Amino acid sequence: MTVTQANFTAAMLDPSAAVPKGLQTPSGDIASKRFNVYRNNVAVSLSDALETAFPVIRRLVGDTFFRAMAGVYLRQHPPTSPLMMFYGEDMPAFLAGFEPARSLPYLPDIARIELGLRRAYHAADATPVDGQVLGTLDPDTLMKTRLRIAPAVQTIASDFPIHSIYRANTAPDAPKPVMQAEAVLITRVGFDPDIHLINNAAATCVTALADGQSLGEAIDTAGETLDLAGVLNLLLSQGAVTGIY
Repeated sequence: MTVTQANFTAAMLDPSAAVPKGLQTPSGDIASKRFNVYRNNVAVSLSDALETAFPVIRRLVGDTFFRAMAGVYLRQHPPTSPLMMFYGEDMPAFLAGFEPARSLPYLPDIARIELGLRRAYHAADATPVDGQVLGTLDPDTLMKTRLRIAPAVQTIASDFPIHSIYRANTAPDAPKPVMQAEAVLITRVGFDPDIHLINNAAATCVTALADGQSLGEAIDTAGETLDLAGVLNLLLSQGAVTGIY
């Protein structure tokens, strides 16, 4: 009997499933021991990949909880790519619906930060522009100007102090988080991505610019509380603007 890939995969990800029919040893016996070893190794490898991808989540929930949660996740969300560096893209949505983690409602946004940092690390290189060009433009032209934002740049806005929580679990001298809304900007200078605390208006502005809106349109989208000079200075200092047009 031929073992289909679908049957093999389904049994591999379900620890209670029987060995697929037709999976035999060279002697013709059912390959129970070999398959169970393989199934266990796959689960361990995927759990290890999740631990590597989400170290702050692991620290927040503890090793035992994380391993149990990873076991649930990997069976609901098996890899869709052979590249394990991208495994875990569904973690924020998974955490949002994971009942045992309901008491930590900020976990999905922390997962978004960890995913964002990983995406930034693997994003394409881009050469920053000379920001002084903006200072030579008259006000009307400046408001019509569009900025090309580097591929590594991302924003995450949250109802929770996600920047403070992340720093408290990665930096030894970080202050204790205060329960308030925070947003972050992820950039990459050179090879190492980093996060910066910004407000919601700044996050909205950067997202609008990345979507192709002009500076004037991005200002309108972000609202009156936007500190445009602060946003532009941060973007330019981080090499996050790769084109002015």
